[in-house]
Amino acid sequence: MTTLRLLDAAGAVTDAELREGGGYSRPSSPLHSRVAYAAAHVVPKVHADNTPGQPADIDWDSTLAFRRNVYSWGLGVADAMDTAQRNMGLDAAATRELIARSAEVAREEGGSVVVGVNTDHVAESHISLDQVIDAYKEQLHFTEEQGAGPVLMASRHLARVAENADDYRRVYREVLASATVPVVLHWLGTAFDPELAGYFGADDWQTASAVLLDVIAENPDKVAGVKMSLLNAESEISVREQLPEGVRMFTGDDFNYVGLIGGDTTRSLSEERSTETKRTHSDALLGAFAAITPVASAAIQALDAGDPARYLEILGPTEELSRQVFAAPTFYYKTGVAFLAWLNGHQPAFQMVGGLHSARSLVYLSRIVELANASLALENPELARERWHGMLRLNGIDAGGVTA
Repeated sequence: MTTLRLLDAAGAVTDAELREGGGYSRPSSPLHSRVAYAAAHVVPKVHADNTPGQPADIDWDSTLAFRRNVYSWGLGVADAMDTAQRNMGLDAAATRELIARSAEVAREEGGSVVVGVNTDHVAESHISLDQVIDAYKEQLHFTEEQGAGPVLMASRHLARVAENADDYRRVYREVLASATVPVVLHWLGTAFDPELAGYFGADDWQTASAVLLDVIAENPDKVAGVKMSLLNAESEISVREQLPEGVRMFTGDDFNYVGLIGGDTTRSLSEERSTETKRTHSDALLGAFAAITPVASAAIQALDAGDPARYLEILGPTEELSRQVFAAPTFYYKTGVAFLAWLNGHQPAFQMVGGLHSARSLVYLSRIVELANASLALENPELARERWHGMLRLNGIDAGGVTA
């Protein structure tokens, strides 16, 4: 039996059996029962100055290869969003280059890509509402020029300057009026970014969601969907059921995605498609899906085949893994995503721009290893074991023997 050495909070080591991979197959045709995007991270050059405050120096070969891998599993890519370390190490110049390069890869692979549109290229921390609008428009038009789908991210600048819900309505109204293609609106909760408290003019989701729905109702032809990242299934279901026809709900809930995507698993797929009065499921735009791409693809393939029980069997165990990756402080979840990418052979070293690879403890990473192994999210278990045990040894921990 090949074993995997694990570390607990007291410093004690235990061994678990290394499981074989899931043996999942790439889809032979496009996924159709759900629209799913994996929010992808970026890989820095190993020799770069990946320390806090330094400009991002990207390993483009590894970064773009990761996106090609996502496309090969039938998922779309959500790029230049918070998973790619927007506002946490990915500077404005690197963001623009990432959008342009990622859009080009999408065209080459025949994949679907959406990218984040924000105001974060503006260096000043406090700007006027008019300047917020102009900043949004600048990034929006650049994104459209690249041929990528825009995701209007929540803006820290707007959160700082907005005095009430009407300020949010005005900004989104003017930005959406200038859009030439429908956009996805992104509502990012404070667990991901504490600076976004009171977004859409209120601290409670019930009041704020009414403003969001007003924005959509005022711009029916300009909104393709909503990505909700509040880590609150109740709020997502409430908004989902009120969305106008043609506007998708993309779950960004990395704690509760299995049920939100699965929806009413007792209802057949044909019944779901014929039910227009009530939404029974969410689509997906998740950082978690970048960490478990083959598993996510296999689960949606099961839904495509009309087998919701198999969907739950495949994807259900990954939710505990995702909850560990996104554990508080949640905004450091990118470290877990990059760590799994390294374990799975998608980048040469466990490094991140801005030095963020140091943002989590060895015990936290050990739990990720344990849960990834249990949920069959290790794509090449032997490689993952070799890399993890090497990391333990580097930190002075005996990784034990190879077999028992």
